[in-house]
Amino acid sequence: MATPTPTPRRTPVFSAAVGAGPVSPYRVSTTLPSHLADWQLPPEWRWGGEGVWTEFRHYQEVVDALGRSLSLVTAPDAAHHEWLAAEARALAHRGHPSVPTTYHYWSSYQANHRGPGYLRRWIGGETVGGRLRRLGGEDVPYVLQVARSVGSTLAYLHDAGATHGAVSLEAAWVNPTGRLFMLGWQWALPRADIPFGLAPDRAFMPAPPEWINREWEPTPATDQWQLAASCFAMLVGEYPAAGAMPPLALVRPGIPTGIAANIDRALSANPDDRFPTVSAFLRALDRGVASRTVILGHDESVPGGVPEGEEARLRWATADDYEVIAALGSGTFGSVWRVRDLTLEREVALKMLHPHVARDDQSVARFRREARLAAQLAHPSIVPIYDWDGRGDVVWYTMELAEGGSVAELIKRDGPRSFAEVTLAIAAILDGLAAAHAVGIVHRDLKPENILIDRYRRWRITDFGIANVSGVDRSSGTGTPAFSSPEQLLGEPQTAAADCFAVAAIVVFVLTGHPPFGDADGAQILARELAGSFTAEGYPEPLASWLRRGLNPDPDKRFADAGEMLAEWRTISDATLARDGRRSFWKRLLGNPAERDAFITRRG
Repeated sequence: MATPTPTPRRTPVFSAAVGAGPVSPYRVSTTLPSHLADWQLPPEWRWGGEGVWTEFRHYQEVVDALGRSLSLVTAPDAAHHEWLAAEARALAHRGHPSVPTTYHYWSSYQANHRGPGYLRRWIGGETVGGRLRRLGGEDVPYVLQVARSVGSTLAYLHDAGATHGAVSLEAAWVNPTGRLFMLGWQWALPRADIPFGLAPDRAFMPAPPEWINREWEPTPATDQWQLAASCFAMLVGEYPAAGAMPPLALVRPGIPTGIAANIDRALSANPDDRFPTVSAFLRALDRGVASRTVILGHDESVPGGVPEGEEARLRWATADDYEVIAALGSGTFGSVWRVRDLTLEREVALKMLHPHVARDDQSVARFRREARLAAQLAHPSIVPIYDWDGRGDVVWYTMELAEGGSVAELIKRDGPRSFAEVTLAIAAILDGLAAAHAVGIVHRDLKPENILIDRYRRWRITDFGIANVSGVDRSSGTGTPAFSSPEQLLGEPQTAAADCFAVAAIVVFVLTGHPPFGDADGAQILARELAGSFTAEGYPEPLASWLRRGLNPDPDKRFADAGEMLAEWRTISDATLARDGRRSFWKRLLGNPAERDAFITRRG
């Protein structure tokens, strides 16, 4: 079926070799492709602004009537429509966490000019290969995390009598919370369902020894080899050459001997010398981590009482209720973890105070107040709080998991956004903030890191850790300098106008990639703020006027609260978008309650 590979070779992962061509099979586009030009979406649906081309498939973002970003998967070549239908049927019966949920299949129907294509969840983030090219090589724990996620997917397929056939670091997508999804499902089908002569492009995946000078013939053994080759590439920087591979311990000294030996075995040229199953390979990898510690969840299981290390302490404290999956981030006062609620069988985010902070009663009281404040603000643009608990000096609360990461991560990963892209998202944040201001709560630490993006690309406010309730702690100077108002940096009383200053600064950051007054120390930022150094030069009117008012050093000359700021934002958004020939969002939103409750930005 496939063009034979004449000799063993290594495929670069981190960077393309000279003349080697692209290292990723995905190409992002911002225009609607010609094969979708005549489609008519259902009422109150709309096209998203992003599409992705890959091998024989196109993924187009669509936003449904509930405001959810979904992926419309189509086959641009009409000759491949039966192939696409077989893919959709197969995916509809898959039930694994790393398999994207398939919602609906649209058959060809001329009356509404729609189909064929199927809808699944839109996956934000990047491929594992893209992450490695961006960040460089990963450590052993991350390699094991990816191996477990990909390996469990392959084991699930093999148990059902299927194979994947195109396992690589480009087929594994990881979202900002670390959750991994597998793609390339057009190849995970019986050979009879794949058009004759077609096979995955070997430029984007490692090819096992069985395929040297032969056609593509996927088996559970080749899936295992490709998984091991992907682990090898994460550790070394390139895929191994089939049949001509040095021992991993020689090219990556320092990794545990057991792990290196097990990856080498899975990469054996003879399939009979590999592990009998992918599951056996994963178990061997886990046994190869000599330093791995399992916390059983009972005090008596840990000699001397509470274990050392933040993750070990968390596992000890929550083992009866939560499974700790991965760390999401860490700050001055605490850390955030992705965990699975064992009672309700759902993944949530768990925020835990650092041990040294949890020993301070005032810090614990403020932490509890943060959870209580956020819990009482029931609003679509505020991350909901689920529960509060503690054990010993391990204190935590759980909240909804924002699978799209933070706005800070979005800008760092994908760069500045256009005004049209973020218009609705900023409105959503202002609407949620207005709800807080209406009950006398001032956030006081708004910044891109504290605006999270959920699976439907909604922007949502979190971290009310230093929020001010009317009459409580009104003059603290805490906060993040790059997005703090002058009165906050001076330690003076703060009103809702301080949050308005932060929102304006966030808008500048989102549009340019940089805070309006730089990110130096607080004293330099304060001096620039008081000097009125922000001129809004280069911004179109009336956006420039809105930014100047929001960033005015005098709080009395800013917007009084988020409600007033939101009203003006809607006005300037209409004017700016109209100037660019775009349709007003607000007329559509006011007539559509579902979309009014789910302001969606195009990219997440």
